[in-house]
Amino acid sequence: MTNETTPAPNFIRNQVRDEIEGGQVTKIVTRFPPEPNGFLHIGHAKSICLNFGLAEQLGGECHLRFDDTNPAKEEQAYIDAIKEDVSWLGFNWAGPVRFASDYFDQLYVWAQHLIREGKAYVDDLSPDEIREYRGTLTAPGKPSPYRERSVDESLDLLERMRNGEFGEGEKVLRAKIDMASPNINLRDPILYRIRHASHHQTGDKWKIYPSYDFTHGQSDAIEGITHSICTLEFEDHRPLYEWFLNNLPVPAKPRQIEFARLNLDYTLTSKRKLKLLVDEQIVDGWDDPRMPTISGMRRRGYTPASIRKFCEMIGVTRADGGLVDIAMLTHAIRSDLEDNAPRAMCVLKPLKVVLTNVPEDHEEVYDVPGHPAREDMAVRKVPFSRELYIDQDDFMEDAPKKFFRLAPGKEVRLRNSYVIRCDDVVKNEAGDVTELHCSVDFDTLGKNPEGRKVKGVIHWVSAAHGVPMEVRLYDNLFTVEQPDRDKDVDFLEHLNPDSLAVCHAIGEPSLADAVPEDRFQFERVGYFCADRHASKPGQLVFNRTVGLKDSWAKIKQKG
Repeated sequence: MTNETTPAPNFIRNQVRDEIEGGQVTKIVTRFPPEPNGFLHIGHAKSICLNFGLAEQLGGECHLRFDDTNPAKEEQAYIDAIKEDVSWLGFNWAGPVRFASDYFDQLYVWAQHLIREGKAYVDDLSPDEIREYRGTLTAPGKPSPYRERSVDESLDLLERMRNGEFGEGEKVLRAKIDMASPNINLRDPILYRIRHASHHQTGDKWKIYPSYDFTHGQSDAIEGITHSICTLEFEDHRPLYEWFLNNLPVPAKPRQIEFARLNLDYTLTSKRKLKLLVDEQIVDGWDDPRMPTISGMRRRGYTPASIRKFCEMIGVTRADGGLVDIAMLTHAIRSDLEDNAPRAMCVLKPLKVVLTNVPEDHEEVYDVPGHPAREDMAVRKVPFSRELYIDQDDFMEDAPKKFFRLAPGKEVRLRNSYVIRCDDVVKNEAGDVTELHCSVDFDTLGKNPEGRKVKGVIHWVSAAHGVPMEVRLYDNLFTVEQPDRDKDVDFLEHLNPDSLAVCHAIGEPSLADAVPEDRFQFERVGYFCADRHASKPGQLVFNRTVGLKDSWAKIKQKG
């Protein structure tokens, strides 16, 4: 496993740097080309960091281009969310936001060029017939009966397709390459389909839309992209990418380089399946904090720096390294928040404590550092009074010997305050503990008690000053490492029924000033983020980002 002090491998960065130093490339131009048919997820974050990072590190530029060739599945809301995600991660694209639809006119001219060159034809086969004629991985395809259609007839039919004279599925435009090729992508791929759908950028101008494969490389060429960087699933498409560039009068010839995609355990990155979770209301939208979307991670409390650090940690290789341990991701955010998140106390499961030897009107206010190692953070004002709340888990009536928290007759220190002793336990008719009566040793503020050792320290909140809030405890959305591995089992069967628990908590007064996306370490509990979408005005809602334990750091030390 890569040590944080050792740069993770990035073969593309090394390769491009060598090309620049060798004079083969004067200026690198990359692009991030999402399809606007869903929200971006952690896998896209790796691609964003790679493409924009190369441009930043090697003095080039990176374009943001939407490959918007399927209007039936695309929405403006997705476009807006993607732009926001890229900006939030800290990257700036060169020039305006670009769209493949900006090039539809040029792509149509190039389609006509291929027909005139005898390298494309209009086909009347149905979609099912096209699949049948295409053959299999072990059997070659066979030519369509329309493959030798004349240039003039194909040009005429293409124009009529564009004008909306035919229904969807009646005709397509196909490239004429090689129906016997071992690479199925070269068996006369489809260039244009009929779609009677309004487009979010071009409106009702077009009744036909280009395929992704026909659009992608030519859009790269128009923009002067030097390196088309994509995941390994596009490796088999590279010969087609290059065939188009070699058979069209394009202004540039980008080079495609593939890298291994990110596979994170306990996580799905299929847009179709993520959309199903949203549509079936299994989650609370694309930015539900359990979702692996960038917006969901942001809402959960992840920082741009932590996501970028994670992407750097995992590196860029061509080898499919299997599943990445999600503990690496939580390590990245935990180490960031450890250094940068202010501290606060919050009681998730309040248990009332009455300090019987403290007067009812007694009040003290402690000045507590905002962060133990950050003098630049503001000091917190933490009030102390007769009635407090502690966490239910910090009290046990029949405590074992090594339970160093509160129990009848035992002492514990209140964090930043006094040592208290539990003298009496109050229960309701059902036998549940509802209140503790304790006494304070007033000679223990800032010092140890005389003649005895108190090992335990617990957090607490003044009942008179505490701020009520809703705290959402998020866990992995799935219970297995690869929820969609078994094709015979519905991935929804692996949903974690305990992926969300809600607490009605009490926080210290400083938390009342929190604004959306403020992040804190709740002492002894974990890291939390003020929710972006509190359900009621003025309501405080905090989402748990991650707990305090760092399992990956321990694994790394052992390795």
